[in-house]
Amino acid sequence: MNIASLLVSFALLMIAMSVHEFSHGWVAYKLGDTTAKDAGRLTLNPLAHIDLIGTIILPLFLFITTRGQFVFGAAKPVPINYWALRNPKKDIIWIGLSGPLSNFIFAFLLSILLRLIPLPSVIGFIFKNLIFINVILGVFNLIPIPPLDGSRILMGILPANLASRYSAFEPYGFIIILLLVGLGIFDLIVWPMVRIILGLLMVHF
Repeated sequence: MNIASLLVSFALLMIAMSVHEFSHGWVAYKLGDTTAKDAGRLTLNPLAHIDLIGTIILPLFLFITTRGQFVFGAAKPVPINYWALRNPKKDIIWIGLSGPLSNFIFAFLLSILLRLIPLPSVIGFIFKNLIFINVILGVFNLIPIPPLDGSRILMGILPANLASRYSAFEPYGFIIILLLVGLGIFDLIVWPMVRIILGLLMVHF
C-alpha cells in the first residue's frame, strides 16, 4: 500500500466512522438526550468526529507496523448523557446497537448498488473497500469490551449492580483491546464474522 492508498483508505474510514457516530447521536437525540446535538456532533461531517489518537495516530501506527496491509481507527465518541434518556437502561442498548447497525446497513446498500449498477472499475474498487471497512467497523464495535458498543449493549442487559462493576473496566478497555489484538484473539472472532457478512453481501476481494 502506498501513500495514495493510505489516503484513500483513511478517507473511506472517515466516512464509515462518521455514519457510525452520527447514528449514535441521532438515536440518543430521538430517545431524549440532546447532548450530541448541543455539541455539534449530530452531523455526517467527518471533521466533527476526528480524534487525535484514534483517528490519526492509530491508523498511521497500523499502517507502519503492518507495512500497509491494514488500516483501522476510531472516531471521537459521541457524548451521551445516560440520565437524560427517557428509559436509560433500555435506551443505552439501542444507542449501542445503532452504530454497528448503521455500518451494516450502509454496507448492504452499497453492495446492492455494486450489483445493480455498472460502475467503472475504480468506483467499484472504492465501493468494495468502503463495504469492507463498514463491516469491520460494525463487527469490531460489537465486541463487549468497554468502551466499544458491545459493552454498552451488555451493560443495558446486565442487572444494575453487575453493569456498574463491568463499566469500571472502561479506563483499561483500550489496553485490553490492544493486548487481545497483539495475542491474535480478535483474529479468531472478528475476521470469521467479517468473512461471513461479506459472503452474505456477495462481496468478494
